[in-house]
Amino acid sequence: MSAEETTVGEMLLATVPMARTLDLDFLETTAERAVVRLPDQVDYHNHVGGPHAGAMFTLAESASGAVVIAAFGDQLRRAVPLAVKAEIGYKKLAMGEVTATATLGRPVADVVAELDAGGRPEFPVAVEIKRADGAVTGEMTVVWTLRPNS
Repeated sequence: MSAEETTVGEMLLATVPMARTLDLDFLETTAERAVVRLPDQVDYHNHVGGPHAGAMFTLAESASGAVVIAAFGDQLRRAVPLAVKAEIGYKKLAMGEVTATATLGRPVADVVAELDAGGRPEFPVAVEIKRADGAVTGEMTVVWTLRPNS
């Protein structure tokens, strides 16, 4: 597979060791949305037998990063994407596999225009974490920036 054919998920798995450690499965990555699955793994369970909060945080943050790379991968030559802050809320008990769906919260063109104007744009990514039965177990917002290269 050539570099041009490498998917966002493959690239993240190759460059982000934690994503490999948790065996994350990148199901969908577009410039608007990314869907990432955390398989049920006993080694990453909490005290009640579901995925540990830290594993769910990493799942959601990884999904947010996937949509950022899909949306702004063509800007990597001039800016590096960085997470600025994240907030997560755990809503229901998560058991079994969980899936995070990340949605870009600002139009790509607006972010790139701010970068073009010499700014350091910030933009939110909303993430919803669901159990296999569709119940929402968590919600996260990650604010990202594109930091221009020096």
